[in-house]
Amino acid sequence: MSFTQRLQASFARMGSVLTGGALGTQATSQQGLPVNLGAYDLASRARGQGSRMMGVDQTLIWVVMALVLWGMVMVYSASIAMPDNPRFSRYTHTHFLIRHVMAITVGCVMALLAFQVPMETWEKMARPLFVLSLILLALVLLPFIGKGVNGARRWISFGVMNFQPSELAKLATIIYAANYMVRKMDVKENFFKAVWPMGAAVGLAGVFLLAEPDMGAFLVIATIAMGILFLGGVNARMFFLILGVLILAFVIMIAESPWRRERIFAYLDPFSAQHALGKGYQLTHSLIAIGRGEVWGVGLGGSVEKLHWLPEAHTDFLLAVIGEEFGLIGVSLVIFMFLWLSRRIMVIGRQAIALEKVFSGLVAQGVGIWIGFQAFINMGVNLGALPTKGLTLPFMSYGGSALMMNLIAIAVVLRIDAENKQMMRGGRA
Repeated sequence: MSFTQRLQASFARMGSVLTGGALGTQATSQQGLPVNLGAYDLASRARGQGSRMMGVDQTLIWVVMALVLWGMVMVYSASIAMPDNPRFSRYTHTHFLIRHVMAITVGCVMALLAFQVPMETWEKMARPLFVLSLILLALVLLPFIGKGVNGARRWISFGVMNFQPSELAKLATIIYAANYMVRKMDVKENFFKAVWPMGAAVGLAGVFLLAEPDMGAFLVIATIAMGILFLGGVNARMFFLILGVLILAFVIMIAESPWRRERIFAYLDPFSAQHALGKGYQLTHSLIAIGRGEVWGVGLGGSVEKLHWLPEAHTDFLLAVIGEEFGLIGVSLVIFMFLWLSRRIMVIGRQAIALEKVFSGLVAQGVGIWIGFQAFINMGVNLGALPTKGLTLPFMSYGGSALMMNLIAIAVVLRIDAENKQMMRGGRA
């Protein structure tokens, strides 16, 4: 059964359980929703044949697992030669693979636990979770708690794995912003009552993130918050005002930071003699790797750039290794999978809003913004379309806490989808 047929069947079942002429009055109730439902009008979607509803979206699970397993193979391929480098000589050839598999295992267990939590509970946890993320962002800056790598202090070590508080902050921001918009729905047209407090909260998180420094994570969190505010019903004038302020803030941060300016100049001309062996080194070798792959790639394991030429090949630049080993076909497949995944998550969010579960809908759409935007930034950096930023490719790149939080976020989306389908059957979520 196609996606459209499944969606029509879903609304048909929901129409059969609504009472009191609910479908007849749906047009009125929709006017109070924070977004325009457009094609998701319940009265028109109630026509169609019924079908048995599944508890969760099976296709979504398979796409995520395909990305995770493909990422696991590529992490091993990209890191297998690293012990040949004196810097990593004490590691075995499977060191990063084993740690990555451990992260996947822990992430799947945490995701199963997160799936058991009702969205009502997540809503109650919104403010405590956001405060916890701010506390961890502050603690990571302390020398005796935070772990520094390559001049950045972004991790808290727990022995078997390092935890990055900024990854928790992304999920916490989604849940807090969704809860915030539900609470402020009556005053969403007022800038100082609706937007300013949320902006101050995100700004505080930004202060901690820029002190690490981690401008990439701050960019993602600011985009998530701004996207949820827009989807929650903040009017266009205030949205563009916020967008203008954010752009101005990032321009000032780049202008006032010499090393950030150098990255921008290197991005504009990475192959120049001035930048090729400096700030443009990663980008030049990423482009060389993708160029070597051509259409079909050189084959799994055949990458040359991963042999100590391309730094961080198993983390931020994993897509470059995919491009070299699987060519244009492999990169196009990764892009398609993330496009499908982001769109499907947004659809689940819109279904929740159509069922008047505004908090759940905004959370799902926030996750869609997070996954889609971060994947877009990572791909843009690898392909030379955007300046170099330290953001991993969701579900695929090496990184324990990032992978774990990605899987937990998907589990929350699956919980929202399950609650949607439960309501469509006539039960209570």
